[in-house]
Amino acid sequence: MRAEALDPVLLRTFVAVADLGSFTAAAAAAGYTQSAVSRQIAALEDVCGVELFARGARGVRPTPAGEHLLPHARGLLDRLAETARALDGLRRLDTGTLRVGAFPTANAALVPRALARFRTRHPGVRPVLREGTTERLLPMLEAGDLDLAVVSTYKIPSIAADDLVVLADDALLVALPSGHRLAARGRLALGDLADETWIVADDPEAVAALRARCETAGFVPETPLRVAEWISKLGLVAEGFGVTLVPALAASAAAREGVVLRAVASDVPRRSVYAAVGRHARRSPAVTAFLADLRDAAGELSA
Repeated sequence: MRAEALDPVLLRTFVAVADLGSFTAAAAAAGYTQSAVSRQIAALEDVCGVELFARGARGVRPTPAGEHLLPHARGLLDRLAETARALDGLRRLDTGTLRVGAFPTANAALVPRALARFRTRHPGVRPVLREGTTERLLPMLEAGDLDLAVVSTYKIPSIAADDLVVLADDALLVALPSGHRLAARGRLALGDLADETWIVADDPEAVAALRARCETAGFVPETPLRVAEWISKLGLVAEGFGVTLVPALAASAAAREGVVLRAVASDVPRRSVYAAVGRHARRSPAVTAFLADLRDAAGELSA
């Protein structure tokens, strides 16, 4: 006999008859007719190849084979109910895991703010966060290692991924030392900064992206200072060693003593920020809920 032949409906009826000692009582408890219960027990006996109940004038009682099956049937039904409760918990977001990836500046403010919203409503769901460039996150999403990734077009013109959800059209700001000659202006043209020293990540793609933006303004940036972390970039800016670009979504996290942020003229290309959803996670309740939080957080930060 194959395990898949054990229909839970038949097992449930079998346990009810064993507990109540009567086909009629089991039928009344389950909302069946007496003949329907008889057919179900007969079907289970056919599957098992043995008689499960001894029929008598005063009702029925399990045969030795039925007594042997009874604890196993109860165990199977208990595990099935436990499985259903676990799945229901995932649907209600009482439990589970949400695996998120994001590029570094998204982790400065956007993702933490969205995760804080999500945690308030769904404290039982455990978030797992991975940081990386868009180019690194997309293969992880494709492989099923992430459920959702926050990605951007900062270094690439477009993103080759299904199920992209627009979060923001993110402007670029420039971080200047507070005593800089241009700090009093409300908005700058990129060309105003042609003679500045630029601080950029020590990454060929980041350097290439900065050069492409500056070349549209008619100059090639000087980039002798290359550091990976935002705290290092802003520390160098605060001490007057150069300037750096800061995405608007990270502006709240970039605020620090000795640094001012100024808007860059609209001719500088903006980057698009998206949430990319893994194919396996399209119907995930946790992903659906977190997407709403990401949109809300992006709207607040953009404003």
